[in-house]
Amino acid sequence: MRFEVTTLASPEQVREALTDFTDRRLRIWSRTLDPRTYEVRELGDTWAVARESTAGSPFWVVCRYDWSDPDVVRWTVEECSWGGSGEGSVRATPTDGGGSRVEAEWTYTGATRRRDKMLLPMIGSAPMRAIIARGWTQALDRFAASPP
Repeated sequence: MRFEVTTLASPEQVREALTDFTDRRLRIWSRTLDPRTYEVRELGDTWAVARESTAGSPFWVVCRYDWSDPDVVRWTVEECSWGGSGEGSVRATPTDGGGSRVEAEWTYTGATRRRDKMLLPMIGSAPMRAIIARGWTQALDRFAASPP
């Protein structure tokens, strides 16, 4: 899966939204993060391990996030519902007049069950990419407009 979006959020706000592992994360990503499965398992200064899923999705992941590089937020799948693995990254660069261009990319591989082997490729389809990109833009724009 790969997509680019433009948001009102500055690169710093994008990074903050992606690396906030407090209860506020549920508000930031309220339309894409299921509070029933969200769990922070470990947290450091520039890394976190969290269990996450989207409401209604048959998939969940436990990812190790790393933001030690000031320009990129990365994650690696440590556990998942489909028995495979994956990794991803997000980079935000400033746009003229404020805001950011956000480049997001991730891969999920190694599905073991037949159902998952059929469903996982759908995540990378053009319609699903558009839905996910729109959700990210909305979440980041709301975050940019919210009080600090």
